[in-house]
Amino acid sequence: MSPAMVIARREINAYFNSPVAYIVVAAFTIIAGGIFFVFKFFLTQEASLRGFFETMPMLFMFLAPAITMRLIADEKASGTLELLITMPVRDWQVVLGKFLAAMALLATTLALTLVFAITVRALGPVDRGPTIGGYLGLLLMGGAYMAIGVMSSAFTRSSIVACIVAFVISLGLFIIGQATQYLPAGPLQGFAAFIGIGTHFDNISRGIIDTRDVIYYVSVMGICLLLATLSLESRRWS
Repeated sequence: MSPAMVIARREINAYFNSPVAYIVVAAFTIIAGGIFFVFKFFLTQEASLRGFFETMPMLFMFLAPAITMRLIADEKASGTLELLITMPVRDWQVVLGKFLAAMALLATTLALTLVFAITVRALGPVDRGPTIGGYLGLLLMGGAYMAIGVMSSAFTRSSIVACIVAFVISLGLFIIGQATQYLPAGPLQGFAAFIGIGTHFDNISRGIIDTRDVIYYVSVMGICLLLATLSLESRRWS
């Protein structure tokens, strides 16, 4: 088994051996379900998950920092990161392993929300295309949020600071995307639409898989994980 997978498995075990993961996952599922059914589904009277998907870019801003804030920051604070690095493992493998563990918890959380889809399906026909596309988009968008969280955790020794930094960056990307509707048509609007983390999810949640949207999320993940790796490597020169 590769070092990255070993680290990922260790982090996954740490998640589920702690009440924190259960609290975060349960709180997210309850809040997401409450918002969807109370403020979206029963108001529109439409057998669709569109309302659920519409809330995810905002809710992920809170979920991702809660999952990722301690991944590297706590290792730095406790000194266990240096012990980990002395083993035959590279910095990028540490970062990748932490990221994969966060994605595993995200996937578990999204799996629980399938109850919403089952409930809606029992009340009326559900369009499979947007539903499947929506969940694929959630994994991609969630991956971008998680990568931002891992990067923020690599920048500091404080998990609280890491949480705040990840939230601020995520909020900034979310607001930029929301601002496109208030900007005049032109290059500025196009740039804001490209940068906004939620705008790329809109097409996917409608069942339209555009390679530009996929490339955006993959690029955000790649850049953030690269910066996290460089942050770890910088300790060699400090």
